[in-house]
Amino acid sequence: MKNLVVDNDSVNLRADGRLQNLSDWAPDLAEQMAQAEGLVLTEQHWDVLNIMREYYQKYNISPILKLLRREVAKQYSADRASIDALEALFPGGVQNQGSRLAGVPMAQLDAELDQSQRVQSVKSAQSRASSDIRHFNDQFEFEGRNIKVYATGNLANLEDWNEKLAVVLAEKEGIHLTDEHWVVLNFLRGFYFKYGVAPMVKILIKHMSEELGKEAANKDKLYELFPGGPASQGSRIGGLPSPQGCIDG
Repeated sequence: MKNLVVDNDSVNLRADGRLQNLSDWAPDLAEQMAQAEGLVLTEQHWDVLNIMREYYQKYNISPILKLLRREVAKQYSADRASIDALEALFPGGVQNQGSRLAGVPMAQLDAELDQSQRVQSVKSAQSRASSDIRHFNDQFEFEGRNIKVYATGNLANLEDWNEKLAVVLAEKEGIHLTDEHWVVLNFLRGFYFKYGVAPMVKILIKHMSEELGKEAANKDKLYELFPGGPASQGSRIGGLPSPQGCIDG
């Protein structure tokens, strides 16, 4: 473990240079960490770091690269959101070096999660399982095929999904899919295949509101459509992995 001294206070760093305690972060500390890595933070650096910190504070997860670039482009310009521009600011990688200096965890895609984390997630879900769970939680037959799911009810193999299977998954949970349901399911699937991660409800509402309008993203309506949670239940029926973070809060 390393440490830095800021205003006569010792701050612990992990072996990878990240803060041992995220609550220790302060702008002066970020400046000192950057200097140790050969960087002098400019206004443009701070624009990116502040976006990362605000995103983490709002959603309790760090933005993956595509979502970070989207926010930079939205708040500033597409040019500043380019890979080249971000790499010029953070030679060590905006996701690695940038998140370290911003004092937030490094973002991970579902595809990048360690298999042991997936296994532990399934075991945790199994330990919480009870007789009132209505979704599939092992495997079932569909059109002559054996469909495997995790204990959370999410498909083990995303390529098994199609619209007919979605109807079966929904009916298992007592939901009859309407056009309104499909708007949400198609949005979830579009988001996942564009950004590589299933959104939790706060992110889902934010993006639906921006792209489809506030009426489509009404929280009460989303929960009316998906009583089990528009993020968790919607992703499950939509054939996607479980969202990360505080899913349906």
